[in-house]
Amino acid sequence: MRYILLLIILIPVAEVSVLLLSSHLIGLWPTIGFLLLTGVLGAYLAKKQGLEAVRKVQEQLRYGQMPGDAVLDGICILLGGILLLTPGFLSDIIGLLLLAPPTKILFKRMIMKGFKSWMDRNTFTVIR
Repeated sequence: MRYILLLIILIPVAEVSVLLLSSHLIGLWPTIGFLLLTGVLGAYLAKKQGLEAVRKVQEQLRYGQMPGDAVLDGICILLGGILLLTPGFLSDIIGLLLLAPPTKILFKRMIMKGFKSWMDRNTFTVIR
């Protein structure tokens, strides 16, 4: 819990610092324009990839397959879209990495490793 509190404090401080540095280096209006552009791009990419992930899940369920990889894609797309809609350059970079196919593979492995460690420690509960 203390790590979450630390992240809640440090992440906004880092975002504001980078925004101030950016507005000093390239100017206020280009900084605002870039933030608006990444927000629109994030919404577009999240919608496009999200609909594709939902289609894959439905197709796999229709054929009686477990949609594990498609669900992990959906998690990455959801997190990436949220981060791209959040103002700030650091969150935009992480959001784009979550949506880019080559780096999405790395994040999916990290998510699976996290789920497996939760299950191994009996800290992951499925509620019906």
